[in-house]
Order: sequence, then structure tokens, then C-alpha cells
Amino acid sequence: MLIGEVARRSGVSARMLRHYDALGLVRPTGRTTGGYREYTPEDVRRIFHVEGLRSLGLSLRQIARTLDDPGFTPATLVRDLIRESEERLAREHELLDRLRAVDAAEPAGWQDVARMVDLLHGLGSPDAARRQQAILAPAEHAPVPAELLARAVLAEADPNVAGALRWALARAGTDGVAGLAAGVTAADADVRRRAVVALAALPGDEATALLTGALGDPEPAIRRQAALALGARRVPAAVPTLLRMVVDGPNDVDAAELLGAIAEDPAHTGRILGALSAALAAPGTRPAARLRLTQALAELPGTVALAVLRELTGDDDRPVALLAGALVRGRRADR
Repeated sequence: MLIGEVARRSGVSARMLRHYDALGLVRPTGRTTGGYREYTPEDVRRIFHVEGLRSLGLSLRQIARTLDDPGFTPATLVRDLIRESEERLAREHELLDRLRAVDAAEPAGWQDVARMVDLLHGLGSPDAARRQQAILAPAEHAPVPAELLARAVLAEADPNVAGALRWALARAGTDGVAGLAAGVTAADADVRRRAVVALAALPGDEATALLTGALGDPEPAIRRQAALALGARRVPAAVPTLLRMVVDGPNDVDAAELLGAIAEDPAHTGRILGALSAALAAPGTRPAARLRLTQALAELPGTVALAVLRELTGDDDRPVALLAGALVRGRRADR
């Protein structure tokens, strides 16, 4: 077949076929008496092989080595191509994120665009001080998009920079909640923790709903953080986790105070009193936990827990009895 017919059948232009010939990649087996290139069926098959490898992203030089190397292993090449493609996609996604961040800021002019680019560079700096400076710089032009701040919060490991980011995100109000939503269910526990801490400072029902979902997190520390945030909002769903915190010890004083705050609503008073009393009476409750539970009873409003405290003054556990007696006397003195 002459070059024109090969071009029609293969879809490769005659110009590219000449280029393949010049590179030694696909050389026609013969020539006509007039000197025209003449391709055999084997030559055409090699052209299709070249085009197939080009579609995978190989350079012509790589294709030549691949086709002519008898020791070529396809698996190695495919893995290398996957790695290169992933790196290229990561760069493209980074660029796309930057463009979206600039677009979200609704820049009024090139000065706003330049400021956003500077901010993005600052947030991407390996130097924590530089990142913090970028966050705290005065917003003279376009405001920083809340979604950008939320992504930065989820990725920030430095506590000082993270604090500055949360402060900036809180100033955006509820706009930052959507950007934190993915962090609550992230595979990385650190990312989930950062999301919960940031959500605790944001108002609104959507933030409360995400925090409520975090009560089921597999990490106890994240569950506790969510419960403290919800307790401050007087959300009853936090009660079981807050009670567990009183029993186990971490943040027990804060947890007890929040249980008392939720119990101010008559709809939940009896439930919380019953839960504390049941935990006190449970056979496996340790002495230290019983002391914390007794103290937590004192956080309940009014005289709700007074009868239980009086009963505890005769408890077999001497420290519990003494603490209950002191709390009862304190209630009398208050009256």
C-alpha cells in the first residue's frame, strides 16, 4: 500500500507517517520503482500499535523503545503511566481549585485577582508564620471565600495557624459550614477532628446537624468534642456522650456543667437525673467515677437532685457519702 491509502485506512496523516519514517519508528518495508513508500500489512499493524500507545500518553521516543525492546514489560510501563497521570491530574485539580477560589471571591478587577493569588500562595507556604500572616492580612479588596478557608482548616496541622483560620472562618458565619461537611466523614481522624472543632464555632442548624452526626465518630476524642459543642447549644442528643465523659473522666467538669444546662429544660430534667442515678448504682462503676457522678448531680438545677444526694450521704463508699453530705449542706446554706 502506498502512503495515501495507508493514511486513509489508519487515520494517520501522510505528514505524520513521513515523520514516523524519519524517526525510524515506522519505516515502510519497500519502495516502488518511482521511489514512493510502500507499506506491508505488518507495517500497518505497527502503525496501529504506535497509535494505541500514543493514546496512553507515551511519547514517540518511549514508543520506539517499547516496540523495539525485547525485554519490555507492559506492567512496568502501565504503572509508570498511572503514576504520571495521577501527578498530572493532581496538578490540574490544584489549578482548578485555585481558579474556583478566585472565581468565588467575585473579583472586581485584576487587583482582586492578584490578592487572591497571593493569598493562595501564602496558604500553600511550608512556613507556618507565612500561612498565618496570609490569613490575618487585612482584606482590602475581595473577601476570602469561606470554602477556601474551610479547606485550609481541614488541612492545617499547626495549632496557631489553625486557630487563625477558624477565627477567619467564624467571621464568615454559616457560609463556611458546607466546606467543612466533607471533613466530618473524612477517612483521616485528624481531618475529622479539625472539622468538628471548626464547626463548634459556627452558628446555625446545619452546623448543629453535622456535629450531631459526629457523635457517632469511631474516635472517642472526636465524639467528646462534638458533645461539648452540642451541649453548649443545649442539644439533648449530646446527653449520652456527656454522661460517658463524666464516668470516664476526660472533660468531666465541663460535661457535668453542660448536663446541668440541658437539664434546665423540664423536658430533659428527669432523663438526666435518672441517667446519673443509674450510672451511680451500676455494679461496675469505679469509685472515682462515682465521685464524679455525685458532683455532677450538684450541677442539676434547683433541688432536683437533692433527694438523691441525701440518699448518697449513707452510701457505703465513704468518699461518696462525704461528698454528698457536703453538697447537701451547701444546698441548705444556699437557701
